[in-house]
Amino acid sequence: MTTITWTENESTRTARWHSENGSPAPAEVVVIDDRTTANAAHRLAKAGKGLLWRGDFHNARQLVRALERRQRKPRTTPGGTDTASLFDSHRAARAARAELLGRVLVVLEPGYDLGLRRAPDVRQACDHAYGAGAERICVSLPELLGVLGAYQWHLNGVEIPALGARIHPDYGVFSPVRGEYIDLVARAPFPPDNGQPVVFDLGTGTGVLAAVLARRGARVVATDINPRAVRCARANLRRLDPAGRVRVVEADLWPDGRADVIVCNPPWLPARPTSDLELGVYDPGSAMLRRFLAGLADHLEPGGEGWLVLSDLAEHLGLRTRDELHTYIAGAGLRVAGRYDTAPRHPRVTDTADPLHEARRREVTSLWRLVPEDGTGEQISSAV
Repeated sequence: MTTITWTENESTRTARWHSENGSPAPAEVVVIDDRTTANAAHRLAKAGKGLLWRGDFHNARQLVRALERRQRKPRTTPGGTDTASLFDSHRAARAARAELLGRVLVVLEPGYDLGLRRAPDVRQACDHAYGAGAERICVSLPELLGVLGAYQWHLNGVEIPALGARIHPDYGVFSPVRGEYIDLVARAPFPPDNGQPVVFDLGTGTGVLAAVLARRGARVVATDINPRAVRCARANLRRLDPAGRVRVVEADLWPDGRADVIVCNPPWLPARPTSDLELGVYDPGSAMLRRFLAGLADHLEPGGEGWLVLSDLAEHLGLRTRDELHTYIAGAGLRVAGRYDTAPRHPRVTDTADPLHEARRREVTSLWRLVPEDGTGEQISSAV
């Protein structure tokens, strides 16, 4: 565990460094407060120094906003550029901004006491995100603000119309805000002559798809490699699955046995994640997608189907082609028995200020029905 050191009131102090996205501890830390101007803080942050805030909490938030305004926007090529380069520059700009803002630091005393003027009580939110706090730690202020926001998401929950109930995401577990893919799973027919199928839900996250499938009468084994996700799914399913149709296990994708239907909603974009939360969005080299396809036939019962839930946003961003997807499917000894399509409904579809707006506008989310090459299944393609 990394320890950071700084000088304050002519004495040396230390704290354990904590970063959820794996950012390295700053090599040098200087103490700043309400007297520090945004320009001075910007110069120090650009020089790579950690800025330990000791002033008013609300002024610290204003400082972060001021630093964000001073961060240069990426240059664009006159007349535009290709979408893949635009995506790369967009992510690079976000990463640079996060690195700069992450240099504003706060100290949490044992028990997560944030000793700043006008500071909120952060103890319950930090307990939820980090577990019991028995020692002094130092975190970036943007991370702490993210912990507070995530705790409100957890308390309020996300309304899921297909369930008529709310899902409560935990910190570090991807929130199911894209409801169209949930509707696809809620409406796609099970294989014929199978009224109570056994279903695997791979990478269950909050457990939302497992809950939907259980409501449809399936017996579900839900897996996730992330211990936070396993705890989150179990908590949600204790409320939403009173009949006990779902069993949640910590596993690297595959549980033991075979299933009639295997559902996988892998991260949609083949790019490198920078935090645990981004593991729900980015799948380097389409690794999870390819592992699902490669193992599908060996885990299906005769007559069973794999349900791949996938957006084509990667195709519109130039990160993966439709031909590549079909090559992955065929290379795993599978064929497409059908596909159900739907359009996304999230706000960024209509946000023309988003540099990736054109790609988002054309996005389609699909549920691909996959069967072994020698399997049965009629050809279906439709909108849901």
